[in-house]
Amino acid sequence: MKAPIIAVRPGSPGRFDAGAVRPVIDLVRSGEVVVYPTETFYGLGGNAFSPAAVEKIYALKERDRGKPLSIVVAERAEAEEAASEIPSVFRRLAEAFWPGPLTLVVRAKPVFPEAMLGAGGTVAVRVPGSEWLRSFLADLGLPLTATSANVSGEGEIADPAEVVRCFDGRVAAILDGGRTPGGRPSTVVDVTASPPRILRDGAVPADLLRPFLF
Repeated sequence: MKAPIIAVRPGSPGRFDAGAVRPVIDLVRSGEVVVYPTETFYGLGGNAFSPAAVEKIYALKERDRGKPLSIVVAERAEAEEAASEIPSVFRRLAEAFWPGPLTLVVRAKPVFPEAMLGAGGTVAVRVPGSEWLRSFLADLGLPLTATSANVSGEGEIADPAEVVRCFDGRVAAILDGGRTPGGRPSTVVDVTASPPRILRDGAVPADLLRPFLF
């Protein structure tokens, strides 16, 4: 069955047409998986609290279960709600770099499926720089998985036509925001370690991060 394709305009100021994407929000809340545009590439989105949605994403990506998924949330308060403890370095980094391409690894509250969690019960969370995506997340009202819409080992996808080719009939809906900017993925910092560790170099350069880590 072909997936409905819903056009959105991530680069436009202000809020998106909530009525147009209401069916997508309902699909995600019910445990379905959708494709959505981010400020870099397209992502696979599912309810991060839903074991069924998480398993669908692993299957779609053919992803090793030992590689946990990250999440995006609408605002910092929601990120703090996902964490069982909030070190001071988390607050410093969030204040300086959110919204934006920085993912922070924190100890998670026991609300996520085990497949979402990294070693020691951690979860990776980000408040995205895309205004459109933050508005979508605010209306969704729950954390959305944030993993690239591709098969593991293959390149990330910025072209919506390629998204349709790869995922039409395999996901519940596709949000078409046109060609995304691409670029580097988010930088990932583990703030549960002491001192904090940069796990992945990305869009926020390490030189900018280091003054906040010690």
